[in-house]
Amino acid sequence: MRDTIQLTGPREIVCIVCPNGCRIRCEQTPDGVSCTGQKCRRGVDYAITELTRPLRSLTTSVKTAFADAPVVSVRTDGEIEKSKLQAAVRALGGVTVRRRVKIGDVVVKNLCGTGVDVICTSDRLVHPY
Repeated sequence: MRDTIQLTGPREIVCIVCPNGCRIRCEQTPDGVSCTGQKCRRGVDYAITELTRPLRSLTTSVKTAFADAPVVSVRTDGEIEKSKLQAAVRALGGVTVRRRVKIGDVVVKNLCGTGVDVICTSDRLVHPY
């Protein structure tokens, strides 16, 4: 994680916090970073986070031990650092769910030491189709 932002030139970031989709232009100034184009303070916070420590949610599927549902969909219950996504996907590739889980049940605790759990997003193992 970088503690300071060092932009080599202007950067444009499209904010995804709300439906406005503001195009935020970020430039290095002697006092730090200047952001323009946002319609609210959340846009500035998003842009700064995206420049220093981008975060993402992860949605995927994992194997199960059940023939009637060989995979089940899962997602992180929070955001993890973008730089840890590949490691997280590799770790989930080795996971096999061996019990009947439902929506919201934790499948993996503390994924790759991120403090974020992976939860089930389907009732497929409870109610086979």
